[in-house]
Amino acid sequence: MSDIDLKQSNFYKYYTEKGGLTADDFLALQPYFSFKTVAHNTYLLRAGELSSYAFFVESGLLQSFSLDEKGGEHILQFAPENWILSDRASQYFNKLSDYYIKAIEHSVVVYVQATFMEKAAALSTTFSCFLENSLQRNIYIQQKRINSLLAMSAKERYLSFMEMYPGLLMRVPQWMIASYLGITPESLSRVRRELY
Repeated sequence: MSDIDLKQSNFYKYYTEKGGLTADDFLALQPYFSFKTVAHNTYLLRAGELSSYAFFVESGLLQSFSLDEKGGEHILQFAPENWILSDRASQYFNKLSDYYIKAIEHSVVVYVQATFMEKAAALSTTFSCFLENSLQRNIYIQQKRINSLLAMSAKERYLSFMEMYPGLLMRVPQWMIASYLGITPESLSRVRRELY
């Protein structure tokens, strides 16, 4: 588990405080997760691979994205500290991934096996309810994101991005924000000029 003290980690605090797991639960679950240090620009998953893990961000920043036929990046999601990122279709339905997951900062990441969630839910009814609520919240966020791409103006998308990721403006290059918003960097510059 490297040199991280589990009980001092964000991972432990997140799942004990929000998910209701106990120290004993974590002892039983230890075979199903591991901490890894990930260098900037390291791929945790590539398109065409089978995903075996979800990635909890202990520290640092990850992104998931797809590539179009011309090699252009289309960013689906950012994951700063205390966020979890995965390709659920690959992990749970045995599909080769369509997406890439990459560290865009030097990061410490917890590699979480799907078995972790199953075992944790079996150990704790509180965790089982937390997991259900998390899945419903994730569906809500995905629906909201789809609607923003279909129906919102560039300005509305940018304001929504700031609400979703309040600490990322200084951590992420402008072209990545533009990619996430589905607009050109020039359009993003215009939006920022209007707002500031």
